[in-house]
Amino acid sequence: MRSNILAFAFGVALLQMQETLPALPLLVGLLLAALVLFWLGRRQPAAARVIAALACTLAGLLWATVVAEHRLRDQLPSEWEGRDVQVVGVVAALPHGFERGERFAFDVEAVETPGARLPRRIMLSWYHGWLEDEWRDGLAIRPAERWRFTVRLKRPHGNANPHGFDYEAWLFERGLRATGYVRPRAVAQRLDDFVAQPAYVIERLRDRLRRSSSEVLGDAPYAGVIVALAVGDQQAIPSEQWRLFRQTGVIHLMSISGLHVTMVAALFAAVIGWLWRRGESLMLFVPAQKAAIAAGWLAAFAYALIAGFSVPTQRTLYMLTVVALALWSGRNLGASRSLLLALLLVLLLDPWAVLAAGFWLSFAAVGLLFFVGTARVGVARGWRSVLANWGATQWAVTVGTLPLLLLMFQQFSLVSPLANAVAIPLVSFVITPLALLFAVIPWPPLLHFDHWLLSGLMAFLGWLAVWPVWEQPAPPLAPTLLALFGVIWLLLPRGFPARWLGLCLLLPALLWRAERPAAGEAWVDVLDVGQGLAVVVRTAEHTLLYDTGPLYSAESDAGQRIIVPYLRAHGVQRIDTLVVTHRDKDHSGGVVAVEEALPIGRRLSSMPELQPERCVAGQTWEWDGVRFTMLHPAAADYERPAVRSNHMSCVLRIDNAFGGVLLTSDIEGRDEQALLGRAPALLRSEILLVPHHGSGTSSTAEFIAAVGAREAIIPVGYRNRFQHPRPDVVERYAGSRVWRTDRDGALQLKLAGGLPLSSYRTEYRRYWHGQ
Repeated sequence: MRSNILAFAFGVALLQMQETLPALPLLVGLLLAALVLFWLGRRQPAAARVIAALACTLAGLLWATVVAEHRLRDQLPSEWEGRDVQVVGVVAALPHGFERGERFAFDVEAVETPGARLPRRIMLSWYHGWLEDEWRDGLAIRPAERWRFTVRLKRPHGNANPHGFDYEAWLFERGLRATGYVRPRAVAQRLDDFVAQPAYVIERLRDRLRRSSSEVLGDAPYAGVIVALAVGDQQAIPSEQWRLFRQTGVIHLMSISGLHVTMVAALFAAVIGWLWRRGESLMLFVPAQKAAIAAGWLAAFAYALIAGFSVPTQRTLYMLTVVALALWSGRNLGASRSLLLALLLVLLLDPWAVLAAGFWLSFAAVGLLFFVGTARVGVARGWRSVLANWGATQWAVTVGTLPLLLLMFQQFSLVSPLANAVAIPLVSFVITPLALLFAVIPWPPLLHFDHWLLSGLMAFLGWLAVWPVWEQPAPPLAPTLLALFGVIWLLLPRGFPARWLGLCLLLPALLWRAERPAAGEAWVDVLDVGQGLAVVVRTAEHTLLYDTGPLYSAESDAGQRIIVPYLRAHGVQRIDTLVVTHRDKDHSGGVVAVEEALPIGRRLSSMPELQPERCVAGQTWEWDGVRFTMLHPAAADYERPAVRSNHMSCVLRIDNAFGGVLLTSDIEGRDEQALLGRAPALLRSEILLVPHHGSGTSSTAEFIAAVGAREAIIPVGYRNRFQHPRPDVVERYAGSRVWRTDRDGALQLKLAGGLPLSSYRTEYRRYWHGQ
């Protein structure tokens, strides 16, 4: 059974790595052939086991394909992207506020625009206004309300970068098959205050608990954490607190995860079991052990509902269901069978679970606990034994998940074992239950006491946060697998010979160093940051960052979401030169996050606010055989009054023996003419970063001819409100091969032999992308 479940899981995971879905008739035929072979070879045990595993792999592949095809059918037709559609539906989940509006899942009940066809569930944003005097009161929405909206939608689309978050996969797993916004000038009409369906009732209860908790705690510093632990809404947690959680390795505790659900279930099971044993009649009716199992499962189910039944809580609930059924039936399935049955149930209900880092970390952690726990012989008693067991558990989880953490997140908190040893029991057994108890007994002192406990924990975490965080490049798959094998070897029972060899097997992953260009070469990476710009240039020993991408909101920017994780994954620990080309927020929005994360040797910019060294035409330097030349703006441009920021964009040319790249930022036609008059010979380049995202004010014919690029790269956001790039501008680059970050994702150019250029969406295309 074990090998067959693992084979089924492999088939499911294999499907999630495909660019297109395989043909269903082919899979059905292969599965039937495997079953026939199994029947014919059933008298040969070895062959039968191999064929059975093959059949289970095909079954997993077939199941995941059927579910994926069903979801892909529920899509937004491309011809209805960017068009106004009037819809009637229900606010299906807890709205999440952001700087200037709210975002919420919306179940479409009726489409009132003739001919339009929409998915069943969409993600909407409702912007309440950009200026203070435009803010519209009375538009607050609540779950379970029925509304009529005029919306404008687009297909799911996210930034595509190496080691980045796959937003399209996240939406696809949750069945959100289109995103968009409520049209501001159209009439929004609330049709019903409450739609009485079970899922909506739960969401309304979550909303009530969030509101009551916020009213009691007011502007308390950690009120957002209390709300997040109770109902799963993390929007009120400020960025500095998230930074503290990352530095101490407890970030998993500040959102409702499988650990919280399991701990709450264990707490309720222990309490009910203890109380049940005090009543003889209850013991005669149902044994205390079964009563505890039922109470634990019901508590987990209730908590999962209050938490919004998010994907991580669903996975945990499925795992607990398998374990609860096995214990209730009195059958001892063993640790490995219970874990694998839970794996099977999770993948049957959610084949896309394998895409989430939490899936691998949760199953790895539980498996390690089973592995370490079953290796112990005898049961010791006393507080020393309790501490020893708790320490062994922390050691197992810390060391065991280290390879996966380095592969997925490229960092590890050195104080994480100590922080978790204190935070896990306090958060799971005290702080979270008190927050949930407030939902049943709305007594304000409960929350105030809860916040006081949390304040003490935060002070302790702040004391630990001064210690450094281990950061390194993402190790490849082979060293990671070797490290996982080393973990298993290291955690073998005491007395097993040569356990220290496990540490040796960890070393390739721990000491991995990222690849760098050879001397005389340069790698130029144009990141996909949406409607903005960020370019990373690496030579053999140096790194340059050209612009820092857009500011998405008051709490989010391209620096923290895309650039810093990308640099960390590639082993960049210092930026030798940061070029912030001009003031526009789509180019300078991430500068604060970048400066906080990495030391910077030199700053070049036309922004006086950064107190940089001015970027001026004529500046040159050389790194490792690669030349850098600043072409714009001229020194006289700084003396002109009230110059538009686009005209002050820093233009940089990078060249070596193999070719040149011209980075133009947001220059316009006037600046192109100035460059043609000032340095026409320096414009000639094999690769051109198209000026101003392909706007109609740039890319004059004379400039394009002078550059003569064979590759033209347009950094642009998907269906952006500026309608960049303009079709007539794209036509001007008919002599070049045109690349677009909204279509191709991040682009990597190597200034080396042959000038190879590759796109991330081509190399990492999945069947749900663009769908």
